[in-house]
Amino acid sequence: MTQPDPIRRAVPDAATLSTWTAPDGWPLRRFDWPNSRGRGRLMIQGGRGDPIEKHLETFGHFHRQGWSITAFDWRGQGGSGRLSADPHVGHADDFTPWIADLAALWRDWSAAGDGPRGIIGHSMGGYLALRAMVEGAIDPDAAVLVAPMLGLRSPVGERLGARIAGWMVRYRDPATPAWRDGKQPVSLATRRHLLTGDASRYADEGWWHERNPTIRLGPPSWGWLAEAFAATRALVADPRLDTLPTPTLLLVAEADGLVDPRATIRVARRLPRGELIRFGRESAHEILREADPVRDRALAAIDTFLDVRARP
Repeated sequence: MTQPDPIRRAVPDAATLSTWTAPDGWPLRRFDWPNSRGRGRLMIQGGRGDPIEKHLETFGHFHRQGWSITAFDWRGQGGSGRLSADPHVGHADDFTPWIADLAALWRDWSAAGDGPRGIIGHSMGGYLALRAMVEGAIDPDAAVLVAPMLGLRSPVGERLGARIAGWMVRYRDPATPAWRDGKQPVSLATRRHLLTGDASRYADEGWWHERNPTIRLGPPSWGWLAEAFAATRALVADPRLDTLPTPTLLLVAEADGLVDPRATIRVARRLPRGELIRFGRESAHEILREADPVRDRALAAIDTFLDVRARP
């Protein structure tokens, strides 16, 4: 089991947490960690429910490679407020505002510096990054999608799961949690194994929640689930994927129990400049928070990709 690296449980002294205001006035919590080496700039975005703190170790790796790092908490989670009356419910009935937030911050961020610009998106963040590229909302020199949410796993299958979520939002408040906090459809032990085989890295999330309970997010709402099923289906069907010019590396965990790896593999084959790295049963959903053999292989692949595709 990996022993906690200090960076995993402390915001670096040279980094800043600030508030960036979206064009509609919504405050988003932002992280910036400049680097004097001038390798370039990376925007790194997490998945549903992920606060900035969860990915500090990943930020640290790329900062050591010479990159300046920027990230922000998605609207409705982390330190960026909530979209439902219950602060523990991860609600969204439309993902479009997240694309607008990313596009606006990308414009500001791009204008504030020089050099190569890359984006790394995990899970929901990977879906949003890919959709933003397809829609022309962002224009990175290179993109990395880590276990991107391009299809959802469901205990009853994706098609029936989408129907159930759609029925629930029609006949109930869409902000109703899909399950009650503390009563997940899986045990905590199972949740850990769905995310990572590294117990120490898994514990980091709870460590941060204890110290700052306001960044903790619980279950998704039925509205979020219905939109996730519909939005991922629409993106995978978008013909603009076939002409996307951005060099894009996709990392997939074939045993992923949260998102559908088959959808990612199909999308990777369609992208004109897509590259695919596959992991087997050795990796769960959070590839960059997995045990060192998996994590090290993934980081080495990303470093090589960025060295070739996002040269200074």
